[in-house]
Amino acid sequence: MTDHDVAGLEREVEVPALAPDEAVDADEAVVSDGAAEPDEAVPDGDTEPVPGELTEAQLEALLFVAEKPLSRREIAALAGVPSEAVDERLGDLEVSLSGRGIRLILSGDRVELATAAEAGVLVARYVGADAVRLSPAALETLAIVAYRQPVTKAAIERVRGVDSDYTVRALLHRRLVTELGRSEAPGRPILYGTGFEFLERFGLATIDDLPPLDLDVAARLVDGDETTARERSAAASDDAPVADDAASDPAAPDADGG
Repeated sequence: MTDHDVAGLEREVEVPALAPDEAVDADEAVVSDGAAEPDEAVPDGDTEPVPGELTEAQLEALLFVAEKPLSRREIAALAGVPSEAVDERLGDLEVSLSGRGIRLILSGDRVELATAAEAGVLVARYVGADAVRLSPAALETLAIVAYRQPVTKAAIERVRGVDSDYTVRALLHRRLVTELGRSEAPGRPILYGTGFEFLERFGLATIDDLPPLDLDVAARLVDGDETTARERSAAASDDAPVADDAASDPAAPDADGG
């Protein structure tokens, strides 16, 4: 074998030895390029809501899927908008739903969607639920709570003139009446009011939609308020120290009987 042949063989051997290194570098370049592709991809902006935006359609969908009434603060936090924007969208949605089968119900700071009152009979046939009938005593108690809320059970009983413990508990069980908190009066009695079940049952959008009272009925409620004020005044007088009263009376005998 000549020197020329040996040199040619070495060149043939060296070429395959360099090819794998070059192939590895090429593969690494491909992998590196492939890994960079996701960073260069532009995300689809249609899949997520734009922060700081709340449309009427978004608000309606949110209230539709909500399992409980939502407060305005919750909606504002979820949408990333100020409370004023939530109030505007609620007003728009209320107008849009007017006259349709779904209504917007507002109770204080909370809102929810509910079926319209005029569709109640048909909806009840579908779900197989008959309307719960209320006794005259329950209706009377419920009316007092609705028009005087927040109200204590003692105030209810003063207006009705009878014990109302069982009736109030029955209305609480049916969620037509709810506990709103406690009064600052002595003993801190529970304050009662109406909730969403009451609004839905009687087809009211807000508690302000209650019809006006007859004069004689309104007078009974006012009498109950005056009675409550007199009892509070009497309780305050009873709490006054007896020794102070005796000391302020010039005609009161002294300790020695003089």
